[in-house]
Amino acid sequence: MPDPKRIYAADGTRLATYTWGEIDLPVVVIVHGFASNARDNWVLTGWVRKLTRAGYRVLGIDQRGHGLSDKPHEAEAYAIRTLATDIETVMDQYLVEEAFYVGYSLGARVGWEVVRDLPHRIDRAVLGGVPDGIPLERLDLDEVRAFIEDGVPVKDSATLNYIALTQRVPGNDLRSLLALAEGMRRSRTVDPDPSTAPTRPILFATGAKDGVIEGSRALADAAPDGRFFEIPDRHHFNAPGSRAFKDAALAFLAEAAS
Repeated sequence: MPDPKRIYAADGTRLATYTWGEIDLPVVVIVHGFASNARDNWVLTGWVRKLTRAGYRVLGIDQRGHGLSDKPHEAEAYAIRTLATDIETVMDQYLVEEAFYVGYSLGARVGWEVVRDLPHRIDRAVLGGVPDGIPLERLDLDEVRAFIEDGVPVKDSATLNYIALTQRVPGNDLRSLLALAEGMRRSRTVDPDPSTAPTRPILFATGAKDGVIEGSRALADAAPDGRFFEIPDRHHFNAPGSRAFKDAALAFLAEAAS
């Protein structure tokens, strides 16, 4: 990993960012999922290597609450508009006027907003493992809060999985990720409505064994220039490592040059 360059968001939150590749190459902005970071989601799975070999400059971000970025404990810091504006701020600081966008899970949820709000700056996007509906709705916030504050054992199986996912990555702060979940819950849902969908070309890609696959298909159907790729034999947590996913994404981005 290169050393991070820290950029200040509008509210003063410091965002850790990373770059790979030559400065004059086409840019791909990569945005990771919940409880992950740029290293885990994109470097260790081979995405950065694949993108740079294909002739792209890669701009990676640890989203607020993750990685080496600041980790606020207030839900207000994690509104979906704030997360999307962070991406625009990073692009501005790097003087990137136009880019491709690749996001997974939470990063894809943020990407839906970014592509919709910045169609003049995002030429096309790959959104992996993105469900429709309310973000992180299966997480029992009360159980997480009781676990953090009083050590009360968590009983809900989906919530246990989220906590295990959070604890898997060194440096994660469960309080900040609880705040993120609360902030996202207050944000608008991802609605498969063609009248509000992003208009730029988007590849939606979700694992064949992922529980959110039908929601992802619905979003692809709603997007005026959307298409869907089913990642073979993958569930939500191992889909980023799929060679088929990376190959489909690279082929989709390459269409912009043809």
